[in-house]
Amino acid sequence: LKEMEEPFEKSQVGSSAMAYKRNPMRSERVCSLARYLMNLPLNAAQTESTQWFERTLDDSANRRIVLPEAFLAADVILSLLANIMNGVQIWPKVIEAHIMAELPFMATENIMMAAVREGGDRQELHEAIRQHSMDAGRVVKAEGKTNDLISRLEADPLFAKVAPKMHEILEPSQFVGRAPQQVEDFLAEAFEPVRARLAAIYEAAKLEDVNV
Repeated sequence: LKEMEEPFEKSQVGSSAMAYKRNPMRSERVCSLARYLMNLPLNAAQTESTQWFERTLDDSANRRIVLPEAFLAADVILSLLANIMNGVQIWPKVIEAHIMAELPFMATENIMMAAVREGGDRQELHEAIRQHSMDAGRVVKAEGKTNDLISRLEADPLFAKVAPKMHEILEPSQFVGRAPQQVEDFLAEAFEPVRARLAAIYEAAKLEDVNV
């Protein structure tokens, strides 16, 4: 969706065949190693189920491979994730464009209720919004054009009294519920205690260069 990207070096080649591509090589590497790591417990479970960790050779030979490789894989995954998040790129304008492509549809109930408060007939308004929404959706899907639902509603006499308020009604923050507070609560109650506990370790750790 091009809303968020991992770091991409100036001379990095995303694809040897398609020069325009910006393949997320670090993230792909994380997925590959994570898939390997999350399957290692099955190895230990099968060993335990047949010989109960009796410290015989069919236990220890396996153990000498699985344990170090599990820690090495986990260490590399964490290093890659730290590298990604240290240079992650967020594209707010792309996010805004995606939101505004769908927000008019999401806002129709608020628009209708605002028009009702101005004296409009709810059923009449509902039918008008339904028709305009179907037409606007058809334009988006069949013609590949932008969502023009708001323009249609503003031009409809039924919504004349709320047309000046459309910008206010379409304010994205009106549609996120308690998401900001939930994020703040999570950061304060779950993230910050862990970060504080591990701050010294994190500060001492050197972010490793990643070759892509």
